[in-house]
Amino acid sequence: MLNKQYSTTINLPRGNLDLTYQTNSATEKNGIEQSNHYQLEDLLGFAQRINPKRAFLFVSKVLGRHIPVAPSTMRDAFSDLANLVPDDLPEPILVIGMAETAVGLSAGVHQALQTRYPNALLLNSTRHAQHDDSHDKSKHSLLTTFSEDHSHASQHLIYQSADRVTQAQLLASKTLIMVDDEASTGNTCVNVVTALRNAGLDQLEQVHLTTLVDWSLNQERQQHQDAADSDDAVSDQIAKRLPNIKFQRHHLLSGAWTWTDAPNPEPITMPSVDTTEAGSHMLGDTGNWGRFPILDSTDGFENYLLKFQTAFKVFNKQAQSEKEQFEKEQFEKEQFDKEQFDKEQLPKRILVLGSNEFVWLPFLLAEWLETQTQNSTVNFSALTRSPIALGGAITTMLSFSDNYGLGMTNFAYNVEPNDWDLIVLCVETSVDSVDDMWQSLDNVLVVSPTL
Repeated sequence: MLNKQYSTTINLPRGNLDLTYQTNSATEKNGIEQSNHYQLEDLLGFAQRINPKRAFLFVSKVLGRHIPVAPSTMRDAFSDLANLVPDDLPEPILVIGMAETAVGLSAGVHQALQTRYPNALLLNSTRHAQHDDSHDKSKHSLLTTFSEDHSHASQHLIYQSADRVTQAQLLASKTLIMVDDEASTGNTCVNVVTALRNAGLDQLEQVHLTTLVDWSLNQERQQHQDAADSDDAVSDQIAKRLPNIKFQRHHLLSGAWTWTDAPNPEPITMPSVDTTEAGSHMLGDTGNWGRFPILDSTDGFENYLLKFQTAFKVFNKQAQSEKEQFEKEQFEKEQFDKEQFDKEQLPKRILVLGSNEFVWLPFLLAEWLETQTQNSTVNFSALTRSPIALGGAITTMLSFSDNYGLGMTNFAYNVEPNDWDLIVLCVETSVDSVDDMWQSLDNVLVVSPTL
């Protein structure tokens, strides 16, 4: 059931974004009473892309990508969205997330869904070609590729499983749950489903487009103004492009957008970020959290948590005076590995940063830290390759070289280092792959699988 329709206009330097939307009264915000569902201001801010394909950006407040947010807030959104997916879906079920923005969201939704569908597989798209020292291509074989046409980095890769049982389950999938932060046209959903069917998932019966916010209602509105309030009408419009598939959508908020260019907007030059190369820095072992089909996305978390705990003990001791450190040096060498992690040593303001697609294990780390501290603030956000202009929901921007060795610029938005006692920067590459900008900050702890 949808509430009454609202409208608003967002003014941006390159034009105006007119929105009509409705909240979803089937959604309980944070598990509270039915009437307290998500509002537009709970979910989104707005900014301007540095991208000639599309001038505006919906900036999520619950995703932990461009705006730091409490892990508990993210977890509530994951669970609330997963709860909208119906029971009794035909199995096998595949949950697929879109790189880079939605790989953590998809893992969170997948984990919540496994209380009802324990055998559901998770698989995320990626823009990082996979390789290892053995160069065993049988381990890292592509299943398919697809395009996200409006994106700053349009090409996506989807990998298959080297395990024959898992691969057989993947190809036999009857229900596809496609998870993304937002849908603006529905084109990416159609592209994904078409690519997967062509790659051998020919038993698909149902597709569930599962997004925090669904703006693709405007696709129907442009053709059927009188049906603009009908969510079913829009579902039919996308379903027409998915023959022999039962199509449904699930979201915390939905609506439609119209963009009007400002007179004589300044030309935009977009940084070069559209690559699916592997990069010169090798990926460390962080387990399988979704780049390949997986049942348990937390596979590598216990080891990564240990890496953090070990690194934090070293980091915390380095903050002591040289004299104290010298006096305790010999004793600490003997006792270091025996020490329990002392949560009392955690500071009051902690920011955990994931990096590009590597966000799920860092999110779990942030969530763990949140449970260890009672009077501390723990937030989560992530580094990204997405170029966004300052203004609107983007108040600050840090730029630096990527840690994959791709030679591209990465960004951290709404992060002011001095606001935090400790910034835990989580990477899947080596520590020395991290830009000097981060290495030079006294309050930054880099956590790497190669520690």
